[in-house]
Amino acid sequence: MITVHHLTKSYRGVTAVDDVSFTARPGRVTGFLGPNGAGKSTTMRIMVGLSAATSGHVEVLGGRYADLPNPGIEIGVLLDASAQHAGRTGREVLTIAARTMGLPTSRVPEMLRRVSLTEKEGDGRIRNYSLGMRQRLGIATALIGDPAVLVLDEPANGLDPAGIRWMRDLLRDFADQGGTVLLSSHLLHEIEVIADDLVVIGNGRIVAEGTKRDLLSTAGTVVSSADNTRLAAALADAGIGASSSGGGSLHTHAEPHHVGRVALVAGIALTELRPADGAGLEEMFLELTAESQRDNTVPEGGAAA
Repeated sequence: MITVHHLTKSYRGVTAVDDVSFTARPGRVTGFLGPNGAGKSTTMRIMVGLSAATSGHVEVLGGRYADLPNPGIEIGVLLDASAQHAGRTGREVLTIAARTMGLPTSRVPEMLRRVSLTEKEGDGRIRNYSLGMRQRLGIATALIGDPAVLVLDEPANGLDPAGIRWMRDLLRDFADQGGTVLLSSHLLHEIEVIADDLVVIGNGRIVAEGTKRDLLSTAGTVVSSADNTRLAAALADAGIGASSSGGGSLHTHAEPHHVGRVALVAGIALTELRPADGAGLEEMFLELTAESQRDNTVPEGGAAA
């Protein structure tokens, strides 16, 4: 388990993390969402002892990361896939990690296979790796100690669709076996697919926290018909506001059964009626973090675009 208690971090008078508290539980994938600069990476760096908190603290497996005698075999960490020695081979990086943790080097080829890096790729220099290959190597390094907890910052960056599917299956399996996964990402769809719980941060503060189901239950409904103008008017008459969600559909915050009943009474045949799901996650994310969205800021001397 990871428990963050009233964590605050300030740099030269600027508060990057502001009284943040949340829990990532065993057997679950916790998605840590927020725009760039929201405080995700800073929180994770404090979590694994790379930065000191101004106030508050983090407990991982019941204590501080710095107090663990051999943290690599209890907590697997990937914060920056590019922060690897470019002149070393993937096999050398994993061998060093194994020896540092006191593990047999037989773990190295096992980890290469687990993250789908070939023998040839394992013997290649990291300077010649793609970002996706570096992500796979970073995940292998995080897993080599067979930890109970994984802390991963944007691990899907650079992965192709097949790689993202592979990573999603790997993390789901890890959690299903009782492991704790804290996963930060700005790829909302991937978080929506894999996460059990969501923690949303904006401007250094937690703006929403809960199970994915509970948070998305407020996301509303996507609906469409052959005549969306008439459908929107019928919904408006019933006190339900609707807006265009793109793709010829309408979005409303009402529940699907309520929307369907209004359409039935109005005699409107629906071509689509479903919970908002992924579209709802994106809308929820943008609404909750609106103040920290880069594209919403007003440049000096001009108006927002």
